[in-house]
Amino acid sequence: MSGSQAHTHAHDLDEPALRARALESLLLEKGLLASDTVERIVRVYEHHVGPMNGARLVARSWVDRAFRARLLADGSAAAQEMGVLGLGTDRLVAVENAPRVHNLVVCTLCSCYPWSILGLPPTWYKDPAYRSRAVLEPRTVLAEFGTILDESVEVRLWDSSAEVRYLVVPERPAGTAELDGEALAALVTRDAMIGVTRLAAAA
Repeated sequence: MSGSQAHTHAHDLDEPALRARALESLLLEKGLLASDTVERIVRVYEHHVGPMNGARLVARSWVDRAFRARLLADGSAAAQEMGVLGLGTDRLVAVENAPRVHNLVVCTLCSCYPWSILGLPPTWYKDPAYRSRAVLEPRTVLAEFGTILDESVEVRLWDSSAEVRYLVVPERPAGTAELDGEALAALVTRDAMIGVTRLAAAA
């Protein structure tokens, strides 16, 4: 296991995580799974299949108008064009934030999520409280993430499902005119692509 995982205490884990940890331990004990395999899978999701894929799509959409149009018209095709394939890209819909529009993604039934685009889903995304409150009181939920919206800003809620996954394209932060695609991608966060936060202006 990686260092960060090895130092995770049982009392810090939720029930699904505890079950996964127990199953992993059993498979390791029986010799059906190698520890380096687990580490390799984790590294893949952390460094190759994760938020950086979504960030690359967003960053390119900021600098390439034609690609932005393609991304908004057919997120799956745009992701494939960028070489991003896998879980959650079969029918990917990209929605863009604007000064008077803020998009927020939730899965009301379970925790459907574009893993290949955003990586491992955060615990709060799977929590029943988020799934219900995001629908009932989206502005309050956003405020709890530090996203305070003016009443003039329309909040659009998108319900992810097994058939359709969503990617929020955040507004490009101020002060980034001189940045290249790689530097822009580094500014894009998972939470902004779910819609619970906005991106801060570049320092």
